[in-house]
Amino acid sequence: MLNRRTLLGAAGAGALLATTGIARAQDKLYIPLISKGFQHQFWQAVKAGADKAATEFGVDVTFEGPDTEAQVDKQMAMLAAALAKKPAAIGFAALDSQAAIPLLKQAQEAGIPIIAFDSGVDSDIPATTVTTDNLAAAAFAADKMAELIGGAGKVALVVHDQTSRTGIDRRDGFVNRVKEAYPNIEIVDIQYGAGDQLQSTEITKAILTAHPDLKGFFGANEGSAIGVLNGVKESGATGITVIGYDSGKLQKDAIRWAKWRVPSRKTRSASAMKPSRRPSPPSKAKSCRPRSTPASPGTTRPTSTPRKSWPFSTIDLIYKTSGPGFPGPVS
Repeated sequence: MLNRRTLLGAAGAGALLATTGIARAQDKLYIPLISKGFQHQFWQAVKAGADKAATEFGVDVTFEGPDTEAQVDKQMAMLAAALAKKPAAIGFAALDSQAAIPLLKQAQEAGIPIIAFDSGVDSDIPATTVTTDNLAAAAFAADKMAELIGGAGKVALVVHDQTSRTGIDRRDGFVNRVKEAYPNIEIVDIQYGAGDQLQSTEITKAILTAHPDLKGFFGANEGSAIGVLNGVKESGATGITVIGYDSGKLQKDAIRWAKWRVPSRKTRSASAMKPSRRPSPPSKAKSCRPRSTPASPGTTRPTSTPRKSWPFSTIDLIYKTSGPGFPGPVS
């Protein structure tokens, strides 16, 4: 099944192939793709798209990236090594929108086309950039946050970095939309967790300690969003709205759980405070509502509030925590 991430890889590889011209069938073109990492399912899907395009056009495509999205120096070393092999073209997703420019100038001087994908650079050297409109997507996230918290309250951001175009644009898209449209929403903190789940978890717990009346979080990539979910769970906070970017399996699992069971805070009784057994995922032919179980004598059953199912498109995680019923932490 093709999705946004797979199509991003295929489109990036396709742009590279168009740039090189695929001139001679007897000479198999070599095109390295330097990504921001492998640690998230997003990059695995991008690789799948690139591999699909390579097979279709009969070229040799490699895909590599650093262990974490904090390793800018390692990514620069990979880019330099790719240049030394004199490839037909290079696909590049920059961890730092400025750091790679000297190497990209070398590529330009050598006549090697550069196609930026996912995260561009602050330069006109790339022939084109294949990416999501991160500013618009993050603004959409802000609109949904406002809708879910009633247009007022304190929110915080956990962003993967402040050096890549994705980190900068997703932060600014969210912040600017809140400033221009929602005067009663206060952004109390913006922290950076390098897209690392553990680091983002600790950041989330620290923010909740400093702001116990917080209403919502925006996690700006897969690792940030999962870290926020874990941090909210580990802190014991309830009633927190979490909106995240990307659509890894753990994120989609959280959405499915939220759709099945979100106890009402007003009707939650003493018995409802005990951890409950997580329902099994329903089949496609069945309702997404969990099967009911008899309530204990003398207790009040917590009601379930249906969650609207948002499409997994540019913003792929909308989740509202529900206290002890929340399964986790996710890892």
